[in-house]
Amino acid sequence: METVSRVHAHTLVQWAKDRPKVVVLSADLTSSTESDLFRDTYPDRFFSMGMAEQNMLSFAGGLAREGFHPFVHTFAVFLYRRALDQLAMSVAYPNLPVRLFGFLPGLTTPGGVTHQATDDMAVLRAIPNLTLLEPGDATEVESVLDVVDAMAGPVYVRMLRGEIPRLFAPEAPMRFNRARILSTGSDITLLSSGICTEEALRATHALRTRGVSIMHLHISTLKPFTDPTILAAVSRPRHGVLTMENHTLIGGLGSAVAEVMAEAGVGQRLVRLGIKDCYAHGASRPYLLREYRLDALALVQAVERLLNEPLGIGADELAAVRLEAVHSAAKAEGL
Repeated sequence: METVSRVHAHTLVQWAKDRPKVVVLSADLTSSTESDLFRDTYPDRFFSMGMAEQNMLSFAGGLAREGFHPFVHTFAVFLYRRALDQLAMSVAYPNLPVRLFGFLPGLTTPGGVTHQATDDMAVLRAIPNLTLLEPGDATEVESVLDVVDAMAGPVYVRMLRGEIPRLFAPEAPMRFNRARILSTGSDITLLSSGICTEEALRATHALRTRGVSIMHLHISTLKPFTDPTILAAVSRPRHGVLTMENHTLIGGLGSAVAEVMAEAGVGQRLVRLGIKDCYAHGASRPYLLREYRLDALALVQAVERLLNEPLGIGADELAAVRLEAVHSAAKAEGL
């Protein structure tokens, strides 16, 4: 599996080259949000706002009213906790084209509760006019800029940084409000998002060797949540539906899937894997994923419970899985 470094930093500079209305704002976290290369390349289009996220959101709203396309960069916790009122009133209420890039989503940081955005989707799903996106690999980080550029109103992106795996082929970009079909099957339907998709792919590879047939969807659009592929997928499995997300179980992907199933009267069992109703502590990502039951082994064990059958898959077998970049099973993405 290929790993790519500082994907957003390099993609943003090239993508914005012929888009003079794109400006970048940072809240004293320029290098930490990979906006330093943009600052160095286009200094006249970069604004360092200091540790003042509330002001930064209102400032971005003003820039958007004047015809600019502001790209706000900071840690996710500071976008939706510290500046929620400004986000709602200065950006979302007037439906302005402000692009909000929130870094360190969920358990991607050892910084503990002060830096872990574990409930951002729950909070922001309730904000009208706001689109919510979550890239899951390097290909989606590269292509999310085209997706947000097509949006008329504000967009929040749960962004990845640093060393990012390439799970999806470069010619299979993110598509707005379209699930990425990674495998088809009839025993279990699995929906995963963000960094959990890498763990899910390790698990599904091992599960298939045991004869388990899995329909696996990768979800990159959390709001709106109206892709008909999702309803079709959760209606079919023989044994139940699983969701897996780097977020609290309250209000995120699992909740969105439950809402779709309940409103459509789908009578399937639903098992949600996510962070329980708690604050997480600081540690490495692999440790946190194990501790909060969000790794490949936790998914295998959830499948075993749904099937009521031990499969004999251990951590060593899962660690040995080698992933390759895939297209979606929806062939149009591979053109």
